[in-house]
Amino acid sequence: MRLQTIFGLIIMTAAMSACGQNQSAAPNPALLYTDSTRTEERELNDPERTTIWDVFNRGNAEQIVNVNRYLWAASLDVLNFLPIQEVDPFTGVIVTGYGTPPGGGRSYRATVHISDPALAARSLSVALQSSGGAPVSAATARAVEDAILNRARQLRIADNKL
Repeated sequence: MRLQTIFGLIIMTAAMSACGQNQSAAPNPALLYTDSTRTEERELNDPERTTIWDVFNRGNAEQIVNVNRYLWAASLDVLNFLPIQEVDPFTGVIVTGYGTPPGGGRSYRATVHISDPALAARSLSVALQSSGGAPVSAATARAVEDAILNRARQLRIADNKL
């Protein structure tokens, strides 16, 4: 059994090393005279070329989503009674902990996602969860979204007066 494991590791190592690229600083001038070498160089320098390692790349790590600053500030303002757990302005996500709204009896937590720089309803998504596991009505979630949108409009109007 141990011999089979070692043999399998050797085969996997050989297969993975065959997937590597030759990234030497300068090409060998003696090899540039054959057509097959030129074709191989063009394939290696092709910007649309993919390798097995592309499976492990998760895209551009520096990708930033532009969020509307009025929606962002309004979300924090309207949901100020909830403790904030995570805030990521680069992806537009606000995650809160459980809290009870003023005058309410049930505690909620919210996840807000702002996906667009436009001050529009399509840019805002609010997900509510209750602590007791009871479903949160769509009307409640819609009321929170409406409150955030109204506050964002107020902030924009106040900003334009300056």
